[in-house]
Amino acid sequence: MDAFLLSTLAVTLAEIGDKTQLLALMLAVRYRRPWPIVAGILVATLVNHTLAAAIGTWVRAMVDPDVLRWIVAACFFGVAVWTLIPDKLDEDEVKAPIGRFGVFGVTAIAFFLAEMGDKTQIATVALAARYSDIVQVVLGTTFGMMLANVPAVFLGNKIARTASLQWVHGIAAVIFAILGVVTLLNLGKLF
Repeated sequence: MDAFLLSTLAVTLAEIGDKTQLLALMLAVRYRRPWPIVAGILVATLVNHTLAAAIGTWVRAMVDPDVLRWIVAACFFGVAVWTLIPDKLDEDEVKAPIGRFGVFGVTAIAFFLAEMGDKTQIATVALAARYSDIVQVVLGTTFGMMLANVPAVFLGNKIARTASLQWVHGIAAVIFAILGVVTLLNLGKLF
C-alpha cells in the first residue's frame, strides 16, 4: 500500500472520536456555518501536518536507519495504544468568540492548536519518517482528516449515534500495530 493510501486510512480511523473531530462537531453546532469550518480545518491540517511531516523527514535524515526503525515502530505502537483511549474536548477549546477572525479563522486557529501533539500529528511524523514521499504523506493524512471531520461538520449527531467508536478505534489500533510490526521487521525495504 503506498504512502498516500496508508496515510489516509490510518489517520481517518485514528481521527474518528478524536478530540479534533469533537471540536469540528462543536464548532458546527455553535456557528452553523459548515463551509468556513471545513476550510479552516483544511488549512489548519495542511499547515500542521506539513510541519509534522517535515519533522519526520528531518528525523529520517538525522537518525541511523536501524535506530529510526525502532523509533518509528515505537511511535506506531504508541499511537495504536493511544487510539484505544477515548478523547474528551475541553469547553474552553470551543468558547472562542468569532471576533475579528470570523468562523474560518477561529476554526483554523482552534484546529491547529488542538492538533499539536495529537495522535494524528504523531502518526504523521512517524509516517513521514517511514515513507520518503512527504507530499503523499501530507496529502494522505490531510485527506484522512477531512474524511473524518467533514461528515462531523455536516451530519454531526447522526453519525455519532450510528458509528461504533469502539470498533473504529480497535481497527485503527490494529492498523498502527501492524505498521509497527512491519517497520520493526523492516519488511518491504522501509528505509
